[in-house]
Amino acid sequence: MLGTYYYHEIIRRTIIAFGTVFNDINIRHNNKDGQSISQMKVPLAYGPVQKFLARLEQQADLNKAVQITLPRMSFEMNSITYDPTRKTGITQTFKAVGDDGKMKKVFMPVPYNIGFELNILTKLNDDSLQIIEQILPYFQPSFNLTVDLVDAINEKKDIPIVLDSISFQDDYEGDFSTRRALIYTLQFTAKTYLFGPVAESSEGLIKKVQVDTYADTNTQTAKREVRYTVTPDPITAGPEDDFGFSETTSFFSDSATYSPTRQEDLK
Repeated sequence: MLGTYYYHEIIRRTIIAFGTVFNDINIRHNNKDGQSISQMKVPLAYGPVQKFLARLEQQADLNKAVQITLPRMSFEMNSITYDPTRKTGITQTFKAVGDDGKMKKVFMPVPYNIGFELNILTKLNDDSLQIIEQILPYFQPSFNLTVDLVDAINEKKDIPIVLDSISFQDDYEGDFSTRRALIYTLQFTAKTYLFGPVAESSEGLIKKVQVDTYADTNTQTAKREVRYTVTPDPITAGPEDDFGFSETTSFFSDSATYSPTRQEDLK
């Protein structure tokens, strides 16, 4: 299996989905009468917080037009680990219909936890509190995101984003020429899944499901009592068609034959 090229962009999509959660946060400044005098959307960028702090420290001229503005937020992926608590059978496969209408087969996904760090940088404590209060209520302690993981099989999964910890830092050393930076750091874990290569299945669509009910758990000696059968209606329907289901319940007599509603021989 190794050496077969495939790329589902699952990690990339998980990163984008995580950032999307925080890309529409706003803050307001009010006057003494409680009326709003300004409102701004908090910028969000991917990258380590050290990069933004370095820009703050290197810009001695506070009147420069290129100066970094606060508040702002940054996030980055900082870890990826296997999650054995969500492990499934490594040899199990499941089938799905792809965009081309063909049956696809893929091994069960492998659970991985992706660690994220979200940093909130402000110069006013009230700005930090406004941002924090717009985030924390959604994590109790997790927030579910629906992510398109594998396009080839139209696979979507709910990815829980868990808030692990919150820390605070006041990066101010007392120099009047140094800009103050209040930093809130939030650690998250995204519980995602990684899929292997997708192959075409040589097996056809399952169009009949049959369930037998026995009087005992030992099917070798127990008498079969009821057979429940489900087929698509019409039987020629495909995965993309609008169709219903035909359901049949058959009861077995003591002579081990079907009821008169079914004329098939029991074998």
